[in-house]
Amino acid sequence: MGHVVLSTPIVTMFVVYSLLMLYIGFYFYKQNETTEDYFLGDRSMGPVISALSAGASDMSGWLLMGLPGALYVGGLINSHIAIGLSLGALINWVFVAKRLRIYTSVIANSITISDYFETRFSDDKHILRLISAFVILIFFIFYISSGLVSGAKLFEATFGIQYNYALSIGTLIIVSYTFLGGYKAVCWTDLIQGLLMMSALIVVPIVMIIHLGGIGEGIKIIREIKPENLSFLQGSSVIAIISSLAWGLGYFGQPHILVRFMSIRSIKDVPKATAIGISWMVISLIGACVMGLLGVAYAYKFDLSLEDPEKIFIVMSQLLFNPWITGILLSAILAAVMSTASSQLLVSSSTIAEDFYATIFNKNAPQKLVMVISRLSVLGVACIAFFISTDKNASILSIVSYAWAGFGASFGSVILFSLFWSRMTRIGAIAGMLSGASTVILYDKFGKSFLDIYEIVPGFIVASIAIVVFSLFSSVRAGTKEAFETMLKEIESLRR
Repeated sequence: MGHVVLSTPIVTMFVVYSLLMLYIGFYFYKQNETTEDYFLGDRSMGPVISALSAGASDMSGWLLMGLPGALYVGGLINSHIAIGLSLGALINWVFVAKRLRIYTSVIANSITISDYFETRFSDDKHILRLISAFVILIFFIFYISSGLVSGAKLFEATFGIQYNYALSIGTLIIVSYTFLGGYKAVCWTDLIQGLLMMSALIVVPIVMIIHLGGIGEGIKIIREIKPENLSFLQGSSVIAIISSLAWGLGYFGQPHILVRFMSIRSIKDVPKATAIGISWMVISLIGACVMGLLGVAYAYKFDLSLEDPEKIFIVMSQLLFNPWITGILLSAILAAVMSTASSQLLVSSSTIAEDFYATIFNKNAPQKLVMVISRLSVLGVACIAFFISTDKNASILSIVSYAWAGFGASFGSVILFSLFWSRMTRIGAIAGMLSGASTVILYDKFGKSFLDIYEIVPGFIVASIAIVVFSLFSSVRAGTKEAFETMLKEIESLRR
């Protein structure tokens, strides 16, 4: 099936949705007076916005395209990714959120993740800041490009326009409201986008089940034509299952998710945000898995030819609903793409403006100049990601998995050890970051011929070993243990 039949209702819904996002960007444009406003929303985000913003910025177009496509092709064996992600997100909210919020606000006013690393280890030479900033820029450029590919595929399939034109339209919309509105605009649009994404992933699978004659009928068809799709284990090795579950390790190192913990209004809001965020995530992941799994049965029953499995949601939205509803549902993909790409663009711009320009090159730069650099950085990073995205044959899932592993291995272990081990040192953090990032890059190129396991696994293990070894053979800097004890006292006071 080539593309959605173009109609006035579908075009209208896309235009209305895009204009709403741009309006939010304009609305918050004048509210950004400082870099803390622009990058963290003045730490004023409530639990609902924080939770849905973390979820929406986390999942991207992968949730509505990559994951359903994987279930369509491989069946339940690919649901281990969803299980690993759910567990990783839960652990992240429960164990990381409060401690990171305290460290980045009560102990030191850290605006970026690189800021946190520098203050946590008293790194007056800015080595940790520079390394983490480079890691963020390298992997985020790939991550952002995956979102742009998703958006381009959506516009291409919806309007039947050439891929590069579709890519240009999607990039322009995303860049515009991020450029203007900053963090508050990103979070408020994430709230709308998160609700839209979850609604779409509830409605489409339910209507599919009705058309199939019930979930039992759908499973019966799959059992007849592709029974291996109904097995959680069949046809897969232990290594493959470990690789899928290991996606959960990535959560501890994703800057665009961690920054949601830093910006939440109060530490006391974290439990409520956790409940909301994990509920949203589980519902959305189940919907995506059901849609991909039953897509095989639907295609067989109604003689549907699907050239690109990652477009199963787009095709179902067209076939099962009237054009007005189709327009709303397809906007959910645009929402998924926008929410993640905008968050990542904002973190990338904060890295350039705060971690490079304001800290290294111009320490006395006025706030307004840093804001200008930030907005120009949004444009610069978007242009590089746009260039990478011109390969229309790139797999959304493969691009996301590479960037996810990069952050999980280079930052994940460093974040966990820094929040739970007072003996960790600056040298240990540097060793962990460098070894984690380099292991992912090298293993992706050379290691899989020996053992085809997701590169986050060796990356996370190597980084953790490096942190422990180098920390034990180096000294803790003055003040870091005292700051760690202060954090523990704050945590203890919340339990009383």
